[in-house]
Amino acid sequence: MQTTDHLDPEAINSDLAGTPFQGKLHHFATIDSTNTHALAQIKQAVPHGSCYVADEQTAGRGRSDHQWHSAISQGLYLSILLRPEITGPELVWIPLLAGLAAHHAIQQVTSLTVDLRWPNDLLIGPRKTGGILVEAQTDNGIVSGVVIGIGINLHQQTFPSNVAGQPFATEPTSLDLETGRITSRQQLLIAILRCLNTELSVWSAQPQDRMKALSSIPARIEAISTWVNGRSVDVHGPQPCSGITAGLDPQGFLKVRTTTGLVTITTGGIRAAGKSS
Repeated sequence: MQTTDHLDPEAINSDLAGTPFQGKLHHFATIDSTNTHALAQIKQAVPHGSCYVADEQTAGRGRSDHQWHSAISQGLYLSILLRPEITGPELVWIPLLAGLAAHHAIQQVTSLTVDLRWPNDLLIGPRKTGGILVEAQTDNGIVSGVVIGIGINLHQQTFPSNVAGQPFATEPTSLDLETGRITSRQQLLIAILRCLNTELSVWSAQPQDRMKALSSIPARIEAISTWVNGRSVDVHGPQPCSGITAGLDPQGFLKVRTTTGLVTITTGGIRAAGKSS
């Protein structure tokens, strides 16, 4: 039996007072993909901080074009459009900041310990409860817009055995399954946006403080992730390899010690060694 968990956009906008997201929440009963919609809005001159949340996605997307199962009102399906004044190379920090924000928000709302699997999978123990997809558009090297897509399982009690004919690479779970109680979509949505606002404040800091804050991100990720040090992994994507994770470099890229030497992974994802991608 599905849990009914309605969102109240007016109340949410009120609770977002003092953030760039206040008054910019757009709610859909159903949509193909909040990220696809948000990306299309970049060229429409919609403002920084516009948020798109749906009760259901019919074509939800994860990283590497994986489909994201989006049952009606059973999860949080959210995309945030940002127009940060950053350069192309600085885009690398956005997924990590989003991961930190989601980690802290889930912990605040549920008291669960959330693990981050680089670059931005949200796990509770060995099971996946959420993921983050960051997409950007640039014009002549200038970042015109960034979309942060966040999908989190809240109320699901069971899951299909596969999506689009492919088995889940990581066993899924939901916040309700892990806590034994109902987790409010609205409460989690507000917490995520407030935590994201805190993390994104780095871009408005003075240059010296900004550099200090950015340089601290790799250590902050390492402090809350069991995946970035000493884990035997397979890397999938453009830089396939296998080895033992050896921390993050100063730019937040993952280091993997292989039989042929140390490899710095700049894109792609990881799984426990021997698991399908």
